[in-house]
Amino acid sequence: MDVVERLKQKKSAVDTALDTILPGDGSVLSQAMRYAVLSGGKRFRPLLTLSVGESFGADQKTVLPFACAIELIHNYSLIHDDLPCLDNDDFRRGKPACHKVYGEAIALLAGDGLLTLAFELMAGSSLKGQATGVRGEVIIEVSRSAGVRGMIGGQMLDVTLTPEGISKEEFQSIIEKKTASLILASVKTGALLGQASLSQMEAIYDYGKNIGLAFQTRDDILDSEEDVSSSRVTRPNSIAVYGYEKTMERLERYISLAIAALDRISLETKELIFLAAMLLKVKKGKENAKNTG
Repeated sequence: MDVVERLKQKKSAVDTALDTILPGDGSVLSQAMRYAVLSGGKRFRPLLTLSVGESFGADQKTVLPFACAIELIHNYSLIHDDLPCLDNDDFRRGKPACHKVYGEAIALLAGDGLLTLAFELMAGSSLKGQATGVRGEVIIEVSRSAGVRGMIGGQMLDVTLTPEGISKEEFQSIIEKKTASLILASVKTGALLGQASLSQMEAIYDYGKNIGLAFQTRDDILDSEEDVSSSRVTRPNSIAVYGYEKTMERLERYISLAIAALDRISLETKELIFLAAMLLKVKKGKENAKNTG
């Protein structure tokens, strides 16, 4: 089976699990949660978690709940990002944003529901053998990456700094926290569940960090190539800070560094290389830009 087919099977497993995990009681809140999560997305973060875990020998059944939890956290952040008080985006993945369908109050609560469900899922997952000892470490890693030292901290910088006055150092801090932190946690989670050695963890850390930086850089390039609605808030981005050509160079460098990190570990990493290389496909227009996550 080739790499693309293996990743398709992993995505299908994630989608099926998410459909089962999400509440289905028919309430407006559960409808909003399901709408936000099941309306599309390429499941980039859970694919990373599953692929990394598998490369270190962890079985899919063990890793899948944690991969889905990270996807729930990602989708909660998207719901909140789209709200008028933040990015004021009317669309997500080619469809009306959650708050445009269910209203701002329900969307806010749906995001809260996804976040708390994610931690319930990780805490209650079934682990066997040596993997039982890393549950707490994984939850701490995900918590830090999603919290004020990671994604939330990056979002705070994103809403308080302007494209005109931001320094390169401040911008780097935004993308490291807002986007790269949760992607890095996705990678480290798979490695922790797979009982990676210290040297392997160091290599996978370098891979995850550079993939996270590449992901945000790619999004910035895609955003620069689409017509942005006048109602959407303008945030700091790579193009404004570095210019288009320099941003493309940075994207290519991040991906090269990520793949080079994989060369330091003697494992099957074809899926991880493929997931890195796909970030070079930046001229796909608005639909793919909104459907990447």
